[in-house]
Amino acid sequence: MDAIVLLKEDHKTVEKLFKQFEKAGDDAHGEKRKIADKVIDELTTHTWIEEKIFYPAAREAAPATKDHVLESVEEHHVVLWMLSELKGLDAADERFDAKMTVLIENVRHHVEEEEKEWFPEVRKAMGRNRLTELGEEMEQAKKKAPAEPLAVPSAKS
Repeated sequence: MDAIVLLKEDHKTVEKLFKQFEKAGDDAHGEKRKIADKVIDELTTHTWIEEKIFYPAAREAAPATKDHVLESVEEHHVVLWMLSELKGLDAADERFDAKMTVLIENVRHHVEEEEKEWFPEVRKAMGRNRLTELGEEMEQAKKKAPAEPLAVPSAKS
């Protein structure tokens, strides 16, 4: 699987979780907690592999994407802090749904920019073989990704 396809598959996985969360009832605290925990795991792993492998390779292959990469890292920073807050927040807390809604809005914006604005540039610059190599490397790196959102590099900067 090539790197961009892998990232888009991650995006689809998270979007399905978002839709489940949005469909859950107001008092479905247990269900929402489980969904949020999956979202935290998925997004922590996803941001890790993007920052460690994909973004550096994208910047090297397509230098014109530098600003997109830098903006994406800043968006990760915000998302990772929200994930860490959600991790410790009781699903019955009055802020839980609001925090999750803001997270969903941020991630959807981020995904749209990546997929529409700069993934096509990166695909053109890298080509199939390099993207396949990167995809394999990213798949392996998922196994080493931290469970803690604040362990992802952009959370610290």
